[in-house]
Amino acid sequence: MALLRNGTKGLWGSFRRFASSGCTIYSLSSGHVKCGVSVIRVSGPQTKKALRAIVANKEYEPKATYLKSFFHPTSKEMIDRGLLLWFKGPASFTGEDSCEFQVHGSLAVIAAMLDALGKVDGLRPAQPGEFTKRAFFGGKLDLTEVEGLADLIHAETEAQRKQALLQSTGALARLYDNWRRRLIRCAAHLEAYIDFAEDEQIEGGVILQLTKELKAVRRDIVEHLSDQRQGELLRDGVRTVIIGAPNVGKSSLLNLLCQRSISIVTDQAGTTRDIIETMHNFGGYPVVFSDTAGLRRETTDSIEQEGMQRAKACLAQSDLILLLADAKDVTKLAHNDSVPQFVDRYLNELDIPLDLCNGKRLQLVANKTDTLSEEEFQQLDKLSNVLPISCHKPDKMPIFLDSLEKQLQKLCGEPRAENPRITNTRYRQQLERCIQHIDIFLRDYSPDVYPDLAIAAAKLRNSVRCIERITGHVSCEDILDVVFKDFCIGK
Repeated sequence: MALLRNGTKGLWGSFRRFASSGCTIYSLSSGHVKCGVSVIRVSGPQTKKALRAIVANKEYEPKATYLKSFFHPTSKEMIDRGLLLWFKGPASFTGEDSCEFQVHGSLAVIAAMLDALGKVDGLRPAQPGEFTKRAFFGGKLDLTEVEGLADLIHAETEAQRKQALLQSTGALARLYDNWRRRLIRCAAHLEAYIDFAEDEQIEGGVILQLTKELKAVRRDIVEHLSDQRQGELLRDGVRTVIIGAPNVGKSSLLNLLCQRSISIVTDQAGTTRDIIETMHNFGGYPVVFSDTAGLRRETTDSIEQEGMQRAKACLAQSDLILLLADAKDVTKLAHNDSVPQFVDRYLNELDIPLDLCNGKRLQLVANKTDTLSEEEFQQLDKLSNVLPISCHKPDKMPIFLDSLEKQLQKLCGEPRAENPRITNTRYRQQLERCIQHIDIFLRDYSPDVYPDLAIAAAKLRNSVRCIERITGHVSCEDILDVVFKDFCIGK
């Protein structure tokens, strides 16, 4: 049983080293721009000392707000008048004694307050992410909540905000902790069987029961992994590539979608040579649009050849493909069943291998509808799985935009507390390894394979450690460094 506790020794050892440093940190927590109010945060054992130096030598009620004048501890000159909030540990964000000074947001006031705090013995400027790191080591947040908080800070769309808020408030943490506890229970029962089966007459059915529970946990994890990467797409943005033949209107479409001139548009084919990327909020979903070079089978221009290779590489990394074609070519199709054959033929003309599009959502878009006759447009309108547009006369754009938003909704899904999604590739990798370790145990466990049950228990404990590497219950300094470096100073 002692082996089960080894996983947390690294974490608590790090916490003791972290707490024993005795440092009190301070930093501007709001943005480094002129604003109405700026917040300066202090956290650590010397927080009260900082209060007495900047404000006055008196006691303050926890979680109460005071209107006070702030003074420089050396010159005794008044810096500003603002709000003071005092949080007594462990009832604070970091779990330590903390306070916040809310001052006017001029650069001069901020500089004077930071200089004043720097003159107090025992205080030092915080490093990026150090307040959140202290909250993590103090047991206020697990690693998924920390990363959810980072995502919330960087959220640019409504759907990203919802997903990050769910994660930062423990939606994933509760799910993963439930699996961790169930796996630990299985390992504990196995170790109890090893240690006491002969002496205490523990029933042999315990192995059958833990095997049943392992299969149930595995089934839950597999279902969690079968999410089509919705959480990751929402977090990082849906990579949407616009491809098609030269001069079919790809750059015009990008400019129309972005409502500004990003790509150069001319009548000359092959104007776009390199990849042009831009990120946009589309109905609450983040989209990374990529304009690419026009594709065709034959060209002697070495620069155009390089542009086409980059376009295909961009296509390989995409999540959604907008395949742009000339509307006149699409009007030749008789019915919807002809569209897949047209797409395959068109991709072949563009020299795009069909397997490059496997597993990706593809939408055929017929551009230049302003060049069609009434009869041709009616024929095109019958094809329900084709989106007709005209970049020169964008009266059909609302239909196109509505369809695109629905595509994004299907790709990203809707964040829900009862079904939190994987938002990080690291989580997916560790969960896949967890399943592998469970499979090894379920497949290989027998007295013949593991005459020493302690070896079987070690195999099972590996699955627990995979979950713990996600939540940070084990010491994983390399992971922590990556997570916390993404925070700004003051958070």
